[in-house]
Amino acid sequence: MMIAVTTEMLVDVWQRLLADPRKSWVLFEHGTCVVVTAPEGDLAERATEVLREYGPVHAGSSAGDFGVIDAKDADGWVVTGHHRDVLTYVAPDEPRDRSDIAVGVYGRSKRHRDGTELRVVHVEDRRDPTGTGPA
Repeated sequence: MMIAVTTEMLVDVWQRLLADPRKSWVLFEHGTCVVVTAPEGDLAERATEVLREYGPVHAGSSAGDFGVIDAKDADGWVVTGHHRDVLTYVAPDEPRDRSDIAVGVYGRSKRHRDGTELRVVHVEDRRDPTGTGPA
C-alpha cells in the first residue's frame, strides 16, 4: 500500500538528514531540497533561482545525471543531480522498483517537477539573527 508523502513528512526527513546547524535549506513541493550555502537575502528566492536552473531535466546533458544515496537517518533515498546542493528525497513506498536506476529516475522526475513548478513549501532558516554565527 502506497502512503502519500506529506509536506510534514518531508520536513521531518530533511531536518534529520540536514542536521548541521549551519545549513539553511528550502524544500519544494515534491521533495527537492536546495541547501543554501551562502544564505544572504531571501532564502526562498535564492533556492528558487538555483532550482530553476538546476532542477529541470534535459536529456543527453548533465541535467539528466543522477546518483542515489541510501538515507541513513531516514527510510528511503536521496537522489543527487548535477548541482551538489540540490537533493531530492524518495520515500521507500514511492518507486515500485527499488533498484538504484528506478529510484534515481523517479527522484530525477520529482526534481524536474520541482524545477519547473517551483513551489516552496518550507524554509529552514538557520542563520543567526545577530550575525555572529550559526543560530
